[in-house]
Amino acid sequence: MLRLEQLNPAVKAATIVVCVLVLALFYDPWTPLLFLAWTWGTGMLFGRIHWKKWVLFFPPFLLFAFGYFWTVALFAGASETSSVWWEWGWIRITQEGLDKGLSLGLRVLAFASISFIFVFTTDPVHFIYSLMRQCKLPPKLAYGILAGFRFMPSLREEFAIMKKAHMIRGVDRAKGWRERAKRLGRYVIPLLAAAIRKAERTAMAMESKGFTGDRNRTYYYDMKVTGKDGMYVAWMLVGLIISVTVSWKLGTLTLYRIQL
Repeated sequence: MLRLEQLNPAVKAATIVVCVLVLALFYDPWTPLLFLAWTWGTGMLFGRIHWKKWVLFFPPFLLFAFGYFWTVALFAGASETSSVWWEWGWIRITQEGLDKGLSLGLRVLAFASISFIFVFTTDPVHFIYSLMRQCKLPPKLAYGILAGFRFMPSLREEFAIMKKAHMIRGVDRAKGWRERAKRLGRYVIPLLAAAIRKAERTAMAMESKGFTGDRNRTYYYDMKVTGKDGMYVAWMLVGLIISVTVSWKLGTLTLYRIQL
């Protein structure tokens, strides 16, 4: 069975880019709505994405999409032939503005959902390795990104230790933004010095183990493109085609300002 966690991360990222570019061409509400449903179904069917993750991370994008919808529906210019959907005082929402707002709001949700599928089912380390193998990312840049990514937990721990040390020494809690800015300076300089020391030690360790940044090297994680990756690309493209076809059958398909 197709599992999103087992796919090549570079292929998944390229699929996202293609889907986003194609969806950006259409200006009707049905195409992004249908593709949004297709993406949710894909995540539930082929990915081990718990519904709690959707509930936790999706509401901010719902709020952003609603703000996008309301702004466009309220202030979008409409033609004289467009029917008035709702009017109260100076607020006037036309059917054309409503369609534009729904299209852009649903497009935001569709972009967010397909991005969540990538984030929830992709290991960052595997993603970097796939960029080196399939996209020919320079190894020095790739390992620099990996080193910085691995430094984050240790820097977070050091920051927590510094805060506890200040509390033990009786340093008062900062009041006001000026005192907080001064207090932040006490943390930034030691953390920066610790990061530099860790980077130097990591560089020396990599050089001692023979790391030269040569592209012709072996890899512990051998990221390959398999038939399952092709199945995933075909599956997402089928979802796009179905969304566009249904919208066309309903007579709402719009390419930019061209009614199809």
